[in-house]
Amino acid sequence: MPPLAEIITILALNFALCLAAFFVLWMIGSAIRDVSFIDAVWALGMGGLAVSTWLQAEEGFGPRKLLLLGLCAAWSLRLGLHLLLRWRAHGPDRRYVRMMEKAKAERGWSYPHATLRLVFALQAPLMWTVALPVQLGQLSAEPARIGFLGWAGAALAAIGIALETLADAQITRFKADPANQGKVLASGLWRYTRHPNYFGDICVWVGLYLIAAETALGVWALPGPLLLIFLLARWSGGVTYERRLTKSRPGYAEYQRRTSPLIPWPPKPAQPDAV
Repeated sequence: MPPLAEIITILALNFALCLAAFFVLWMIGSAIRDVSFIDAVWALGMGGLAVSTWLQAEEGFGPRKLLLLGLCAAWSLRLGLHLLLRWRAHGPDRRYVRMMEKAKAERGWSYPHATLRLVFALQAPLMWTVALPVQLGQLSAEPARIGFLGWAGAALAAIGIALETLADAQITRFKADPANQGKVLASGLWRYTRHPNYFGDICVWVGLYLIAAETALGVWALPGPLLLIFLLARWSGGVTYERRLTKSRPGYAEYQRRTSPLIPWPPKPAQPDAV
């Protein structure tokens, strides 16, 4: 294990890179008056932290480091590019548009002020914390071999990438069909969970944590996956738009009643009087 001073230096440099990147992105978002790209940056940024750590860590070609880097890069690039393309195809995200309009109407905040306070201020510490498995997990050289826990984590992360990819493909195809306007996707993975993409995300980062947890330092990365689970389940995930869908989309309340919020599970039977 590297000296404590070296560990702190690497983590501090990664954090400083996060702050610098989000400061630049805040200026860009303020200039174009659209911050919808932040979701893509979240994914790409965690891949960037994995690369930054790999470049700074000793024995960069160790099997654990390469496994963490490879899985994180695959997840990061796939999700980041998907979200960037979605943003370019559909324009500003309505969530952020409403957030900025509300901040201006209720608090009198300018667009740069609102985006700094409500969007960018917390991004760096949150992203840095969630990405702890691919940071701390690369800093210990021992054990050199990947054990059962690590391979189980790799399998879980690969399953998570596959689930998230399939879920995104299903919802994209569903929304592209004009006949589905105003309807609820309740087939495929979406039949078993209202948020299969979020469940895939959690699988990825729990898996990466298990790979890291075989090392003395990596075991301390547990706040990363725990924070991600909280963010997706209770704060920035489906909670932010499910209330709107129950009011604007007929059938969503029934879908919500029948379908597991996160962990895939067979749906409950329909109520006799459900429409």
